[in-house]
Amino acid sequence: MPLTGTMLNKPVLLESLIVFIIVLCVHTVVWDRYSWCAIALAVQAFYVQFKWDRLLQLGGAVFQFRTTANSGLLPASMVIPLLGIVMKERCKAAGIVYFERFGIVVASTGMVVALFLSVIAVGITRPVPTNTCILSGIAGSIILYTMKYSLTVSEVIEVLEVLLIFVYLSMILLYLLPRCFTPGEALLVLGSISFILKQLIKRSLNVIEGKGNPADFVLLVAVAGVVLLGIFFTALFFFMDSGTWTSSMFFHMMTAVLGLGVLMPWLYHLIQRNPLLWLLQFLVQTQTRVYLLVYWTLLAASACMVVLYQNSKRSSESKKHQASTITRKYFHFIVVATYIPGLIYDHQLLYIAAVLCLVVFVLLEYIRYFRIKPFGQTLRHLLTLFLDERDSGPLILTHIYLLVGMSLPVWLFPRPCAPKGTLSGAGALVPYSGVLAVGVGDTIASIFGSTIGEIKWPGTKKTFEGTMTAIFAQIIAVALILIFDGRVNLNTSYAWILGSISLVSLLEAYTTQIDNLLLPLYLQILLMA
Repeated sequence: MPLTGTMLNKPVLLESLIVFIIVLCVHTVVWDRYSWCAIALAVQAFYVQFKWDRLLQLGGAVFQFRTTANSGLLPASMVIPLLGIVMKERCKAAGIVYFERFGIVVASTGMVVALFLSVIAVGITRPVPTNTCILSGIAGSIILYTMKYSLTVSEVIEVLEVLLIFVYLSMILLYLLPRCFTPGEALLVLGSISFILKQLIKRSLNVIEGKGNPADFVLLVAVAGVVLLGIFFTALFFFMDSGTWTSSMFFHMMTAVLGLGVLMPWLYHLIQRNPLLWLLQFLVQTQTRVYLLVYWTLLAASACMVVLYQNSKRSSESKKHQASTITRKYFHFIVVATYIPGLIYDHQLLYIAAVLCLVVFVLLEYIRYFRIKPFGQTLRHLLTLFLDERDSGPLILTHIYLLVGMSLPVWLFPRPCAPKGTLSGAGALVPYSGVLAVGVGDTIASIFGSTIGEIKWPGTKKTFEGTMTAIFAQIIAVALILIFDGRVNLNTSYAWILGSISLVSLLEAYTTQIDNLLLPLYLQILLMA
């Protein structure tokens, strides 16, 4: 193997080691029949990711993936299965059978989709890697055997339907969005969207009046809506110029028609009430919510001011001026300032506000990408300043990943399985996983690593000083959460919390994937375990 290949594989090996340690830590606490499946999946994903790396280097992959990172198959393959396993155990302990079964379906779906992506890599690798094929076959046999004795017929059909949606969605979006994802990121993002679409279809066909949280339905419809809207406009503007005023009028008109004529009735069918009236009543239900909305509006205005100020500096100094790492982390501080009050005072409002922000962010990205008048070209000019090496495709996704990474612990927190009132143990910090891992840890690591860091971790640009300060900052953040959020009671789980924070901080140092997505999910998994 060439020297460059060896150098490239060194951080991949260390990243894989950290993921294996996380998997083993989770299963020392949660050990059941799915533990064997998770370990088998991790072993085969470790071997297959090198086949994906080789395909990416030789240009042999079917689609164009992001070239500034490795395949990331192992860390991405383990997220959804581990999340389902810890969710199952938490709901089993709470005696909530429905969500216990839901956790089993989530874990099984994650394993099947990850195994499918591994089989694709093995199938298109030449010459055929015999040892990797054997490992994938063994892992697949263990997973299928376990599913046979764990899932009902309807649950097996549900898993297969998610896999089918994933296949079609991957073929469409990976073709339309070249170089936007690594294989691991595609697995995580498109696998999650596929699962959401299946849940939306399932719940739409089995609506029970008064059952289900309207906020959950808003999230499902919002994600499905923006995905379908994007596919529709991509197909439409393939045949017409998107930069004209006629296209602009058609874009805004069709967005309104699809939103008010399709998505709103769909949401009405799910929540059995007028969605707009429900949303208005929800937002102004208490005085605290009004205060939070005003506060968040001011923070949003300050973020816009940062963008405009940095662009004015580019105009006056140099056309090639790029925002520094510290400047980009301003937005992390703003997001932390946004999420902390919501987590302390009103989880539900933060849940809905994050969904609405996601819809706005995606629509603004559509306007920028399609150059929709009058703001499309302006957004292209303003946001180009904040690009980094991960935005190598046609879409700018880092700001959306930041929002999603901070919101995922809020959206995925198993509320029915959580005790009412005081939250005890490490699980009490689960909603804060995004704030700790991305808002505090990743931000502090980047700032201190780029300013005072001198000792680099082997094979990476990340520094020892950055990682240590990130761990220390997250410990301080946990102490502040204990002071200001009276519902949180950690009991005697301090060692587990410290270990979880340290492992996720080490993963941040070595991963080349989108850390805004991976880090909060792995921290959430460890805290829920």
